[in-house]
Amino acid sequence: MASTTKSNQRREARDRLRAEREAQARRTQRRSRLLIGGAVLAVLAVAAGTGIYATKSAGPGDDEAAGKPFVQPAHTEGKDGIVVPYGKADAPHTLTIWLDPRCPFCAGVEQGLGPTIREQADAGAYRVEYRFATFLDGALGGGKGSKRALGALGAAANESPGKFMDYLQVLFANHPEKETDDKFASTSTLLALADQVPGLRTAAFNRAVKELTYMPWVDKVGRAFYDEDINGTPAVFIDGKKITVNSGDGIKSVTPEAFKRLIAENQKP
Repeated sequence: MASTTKSNQRREARDRLRAEREAQARRTQRRSRLLIGGAVLAVLAVAAGTGIYATKSAGPGDDEAAGKPFVQPAHTEGKDGIVVPYGKADAPHTLTIWLDPRCPFCAGVEQGLGPTIREQADAGAYRVEYRFATFLDGALGGGKGSKRALGALGAAANESPGKFMDYLQVLFANHPEKETDDKFASTSTLLALADQVPGLRTAAFNRAVKELTYMPWVDKVGRAFYDEDINGTPAVFIDGKKITVNSGDGIKSVTPEAFKRLIAENQKP
């Protein structure tokens, strides 16, 4: 009887420990999602409540833009070049993707679906319009990584659409594990990662990243996130219809096969 009791106690202890671990894992995942969602809501509240987002909520990147001339990267479109397109201009459909360079869920989407998106765009299935937010610099207690990374992406777009896509995938493949890690604030890090893209490290690219040439452009790109009432990142639309590309399993995206089905089911005839 004593042996049976001890065995039961050990089993109950193991069950309690396993339950505690599972609960902690759920809390960690929920906290990560709430942090991003809360960050969006907090910044949107400031923007809506005061109407002075540009001076109060846009973060340190604004100071880095001050006094610099506005330079629009080549191969960008829309007013002030706030859209970075990729693909054939006459493609029958448009895939719009909103990303914040510091957003871990955006990293999950690019890591899981980036090659598929590029493959389909190259095949002419749709044209991709990349749009960007930079709210996490301010929402996560300050920082510069979202804006500086976006400035470097602008410098890559200025080189060519292909180099932009290559560099985008490199940045998100080397994304910090925690959104609070302001890894991309370092221009040295951004330049080192650019070494992974053949031919990107031109004198013009290096100078633009080091001297923060595109920060006034970054400011205009980031403001469009609020102007168009996007609720958070990543936000993905096919022909204007929003589709959900996060799997719900941490930061992971849906599978490429599921993504292709979403595109087929929601694109306009």
